[in-house]
Amino acid sequence: MVKSIVFLNLILIFIISVNSQIPDGFLYGGGGKIDITKSIVIEAFLDPVCPDSRDSWPPLKKALHHYGSRVSLVVHTFPLPYHDNAFTTSRALHIVNKLNSSATFRLLEAFFDQQDKFYGQSTFNLSKASAVDEVAKFTSNEIGNSNYAAVKAGFTDPKTDQATRISFKYGCVKGVYGAPFFFVNGFPLPDGGSPLDYKTWRDVLDPLISPEEHLRTENLNFFL
Repeated sequence: MVKSIVFLNLILIFIISVNSQIPDGFLYGGGGKIDITKSIVIEAFLDPVCPDSRDSWPPLKKALHHYGSRVSLVVHTFPLPYHDNAFTTSRALHIVNKLNSSATFRLLEAFFDQQDKFYGQSTFNLSKASAVDEVAKFTSNEIGNSNYAAVKAGFTDPKTDQATRISFKYGCVKGVYGAPFFFVNGFPLPDGGSPLDYKTWRDVLDPLISPEEHLRTENLNFFL
């Protein structure tokens, strides 16, 4: 599988250069645009209230910090229908990304860190309206309480509903069937629906780094 990714890497660079904007998702760093000169683009489909999505984030984040600018990450929300409040929390991410994109990943990590607030028994008996209000309060608290009215208004904006549905449908079109689910340069990684550890990310990404770049990375680590 890794050899296939290496073999087709140049093809994906060309595709990315022709269509540099992935039609959906939140870019991790990079000012909101994908640098088409980067050879590695990870797409991650995550559910904010999914325990496996939560567990997949720390090793992925560690890998991103290791590779630096050589790797781009685009996160798509993929709210699983059998997870309580998956769609509502995913919609909150789209609302915040529109209000203040620098806070999107902070909110995602907050949902991961405090999943018990919105998944399971704690919200089982809440009405849909009450669950939305709880998510709005939590969201505004994470990005600044002064944003509560704007966050709450976002839940009545049909565009945020549409954006959340587009993200899910985009994943379905790409063959995503669970969360977390990862693509590297357009190619799906195996074991969709299961978190990947840091070693697996290194095994997948190291062969895609040019020998010169790999050498520079290892030399840098030597001095850290």
